[in-house]
Amino acid sequence: MNPTGKNVDSSKNWKGIKSPWIGTKNIWDLFYSLNLLDKDIYDKIKAIKANEWTEEFANEVYENVKKHKYFITNLGKCTQIDARPLPDSVYKKYLHLLEKEIEIINPKVIILFGNQVSSIVLDEKISVSKCRKKLFNKDIDGKNINAIRYIILLEMVDLI
Repeated sequence: MNPTGKNVDSSKNWKGIKSPWIGTKNIWDLFYSLNLLDKDIYDKIKAIKANEWTEEFANEVYENVKKHKYFITNLGKCTQIDARPLPDSVYKKYLHLLEKEIEIINPKVIILFGNQVSSIVLDEKISVSKCRKKLFNKDIDGKNINAIRYIILLEMVDLI
């Protein structure tokens, strides 16, 4: 979805990369369990507090992401003060930017998290609990992205 103002990279003093999940822990559990993150980086992430991430460490983590050939992004290209839910209209405002990222990256698989994001991206009402592991097709600018799997973090064991 989108980062909150409490994330270390949302600080006005942060001069490093602006990437999803800098300073977080849980999502990296998923990537590590899927062998998409090296153990040494994972151990460092687990050992430090959110506000201890440095610009250099963020670069090290995202170099490891690049090494494993995946791309992480948010639908919401904005930061808010807290983690309150945002209306669909906010996310729809940024959908064209996500579609541009998809066009540039040309992924084989897109994994979306949650009902709201999934519904906005696919432009249909989605209930993750009812369509877990179901593949959807969607054309983006005339290009078919042929494998979109819906997973929620609580069910990450399904990926392993």
